[in-house]
Amino acid sequence: MAPQQRRARSRRLAVVAAAVAASAVLASGPGFAAGAGVVRVADPPAPTPTVPAPAAADPAGPAPSATPAPPAAPVTPAQSPDPSAESAAPSPSGATAAPTPSGTAATSAPAFGAYLDYDARGVARIAELSEWLGGSKLRVGHTYLPGDRWHNIEGPPGFLDVWADWRREEDDRMLVLNVPMMERNEEGVSDAEVRRLLRQGAAGDFDHHFRALARRLVALKVPDTVIVLGWEMNGITYTHRCGPDPEAWKRYWNRIVSAMRSVPGQKFRFDFTPSRGKDAVAWTECYPGDDTVDILGMDSYDQPTGLSFDEQVREPYGLQAHVDFARAHGKPISYPEWGLFRNGDNAEYMRRMIAWMDEHRPLYNTLTDYCPHGVWQCRQNPRASEVYRSLLSGRVDGPGTTPTTPAPSQEPSVEPTPPQSPAPDPTGEPPANCTPMDLGDWVEYWLGGKLCFRLDWWPNSE
Repeated sequence: MAPQQRRARSRRLAVVAAAVAASAVLASGPGFAAGAGVVRVADPPAPTPTVPAPAAADPAGPAPSATPAPPAAPVTPAQSPDPSAESAAPSPSGATAAPTPSGTAATSAPAFGAYLDYDARGVARIAELSEWLGGSKLRVGHTYLPGDRWHNIEGPPGFLDVWADWRREEDDRMLVLNVPMMERNEEGVSDAEVRRLLRQGAAGDFDHHFRALARRLVALKVPDTVIVLGWEMNGITYTHRCGPDPEAWKRYWNRIVSAMRSVPGQKFRFDFTPSRGKDAVAWTECYPGDDTVDILGMDSYDQPTGLSFDEQVREPYGLQAHVDFARAHGKPISYPEWGLFRNGDNAEYMRRMIAWMDEHRPLYNTLTDYCPHGVWQCRQNPRASEVYRSLLSGRVDGPGTTPTTPAPSQEPSVEPTPPQSPAPDPTGEPPANCTPMDLGDWVEYWLGGKLCFRLDWWPNSE
């Protein structure tokens, strides 16, 4: 056999071996030892919010849905020069604290946080992000329930415990939980099937799943959790979308809220959160009524390409319409998801969005902090990262003003302890000579990360 054929055969055998090893790992659960040549290359995406990135908006059709998936191989976006930015964002691990801006006291901000991961890693990173922001108080923890099957929407045992522990540590903390309204929530279910399911939900067929979730949250002693129910319902991404039957969707929302409120001890607040803009349907058509909505949220990413922040404010069903609608209905606002997207490392968007929230004082906001949206775990947005860090460093809740002097960027002074296996790269890029393997979100969840197979470890018999 020729040397080229031998190498090709060796590589095929290596890939098969890795797949077999992955299957064995899945059966044994988390806490496995990686086999020869298998390394973790990136943390897995959240099970529910990650969805296929939408296509660019068609001027004649609906805008793309606001929650895209982190790409398997991030492409560095085009960057507009920003003279205020001088350095890239430091690595999250081991970063030294940014000092309070010179000449200003620690200042206030609405309650804020970031989506940092859906499991225990997300909880651990809250303190690390706070340190990177010079001790700013992150009062909001944000996670998502998986939307694959009903038993996971009920809050699988052990999944929410670490978040509940974090919430109970301090009285003023807030747990924000995105809850799907349907199973198979990202499986491309047809409009006809969605319509049928919405009518089933409106008739009460799924009430027991949400009572089970409510009982679990009360048992975990987090009865005041903010429930972001059926988010981005005005788009086309999720099975819990509103468009196929808005009237049935509203009745179903009301049944879910009533079912969860029926559980003794609950103090839930329900957050109605469309994506910014009209998308597939005007989100006002989906509004279920003041009695069952406590908060008016909006997921607002920097998209579509070329849309300025002023246009994001003025567009139909945009930022200003959201604020006006909430005021007319006597509801506080929120921004459960926001961040960069179609316009790359956009420092101006970051500056303007933070100023918008300082002005309109949402009940809370959480930045989506993975690529391409984020600024701490994602290194491809250094200019926006500098703006975010300088404006939010040293903030605490309460009356105050926005910092006027940027916090200087500092590189880590102490290197973190090297892990025994290669550390996940927040950019999601695999190591050199390592072929990624697509095993699916939930396999990767149980494995603790994505897998790739290194071809250079295979012995050369020539």
